[in-house]
Amino acid sequence: MIRQRDLGAIYLNVQLWDHDTSLPKAAKTAVKLVQAGDKVGVKVHIETHRDTATETPEKYWEIARLYKKETGTMMPTTWDHSHFAVVKHLVPSNYVERLIENPAMIQHSQLFHLRPFNGHHCQVPVTNGKGELTQEFVDYLAFVEELFVCWLRGSQPGGALWTCPEMGGSHGYHLSGQPHPWVDAQAARIEYAKAWQRTLKRAKQR
Repeated sequence: MIRQRDLGAIYLNVQLWDHDTSLPKAAKTAVKLVQAGDKVGVKVHIETHRDTATETPEKYWEIARLYKKETGTMMPTTWDHSHFAVVKHLVPSNYVERLIENPAMIQHSQLFHLRPFNGHHCQVPVTNGKGELTQEFVDYLAFVEELFVCWLRGSQPGGALWTCPEMGGSHGYHLSGQPHPWVDAQAARIEYAKAWQRTLKRAKQR
């Protein structure tokens, strides 16, 4: 952590243990990591991610509960909702209801990994290869805007939200018929910036 801090890192993202790690062990590790980060001046966030201790909503929420029980505070989380959406086979009409079920935890975060998903694919293409947005991405983008709205309604920790237009090129994320993930990541970044501006306008109108 010290070396990463000295290289300029402000936030550290952690994929916590493995899919078969006991939840009490994972929670204790999360506590130690966050506290160690606080001591050296970096903010550790625990990511929701497949093949880790947080791979399902049920596992994540139990780890978060145990973390709060031990520390009295909420666990800093890097939200990558794509993994939860696939686990639950969600449809666009219930993205918000099922994935923003605890607004306080969303608002406590300073890191979002915005990987576009649907209920059966952890990553869907942003464009159709002809410069047009896919319907799957449009559906996901509506969720992103509500995610931004939720965060802005909170305390806005640190006064900044860091987001990553995450498009993976390996580990099965990218399918051969899809546009190159880097091209899609750039397109996603532009659309997320527009969504953020729309969200700010909505916040001013309240």
